[in-house]
Amino acid sequence: MSRTVPCPTCQKAVEWSPESPWRPFCSERCKLIDLGAWFSERHAIPGEEIPVVQGEGDGGEPPRH
Repeated sequence: MSRTVPCPTCQKAVEWSPESPWRPFCSERCKLIDLGAWFSERHAIPGEEIPVVQGEGDGGEPPRH
């Protein structure tokens, strides 16, 4: 028995199996659309912003490791 899930981008039914290489997406196109949404910050995980700590007297650049 195979399980199907909706594609997060277009809602098309996708079989959850090794035969579906883009799962949970239905295609590479839908996968790239979703990735673009993360890059452009249309998708985000809620949380508090972390304050930026300025360097000590070096013009504000972060330390190099």
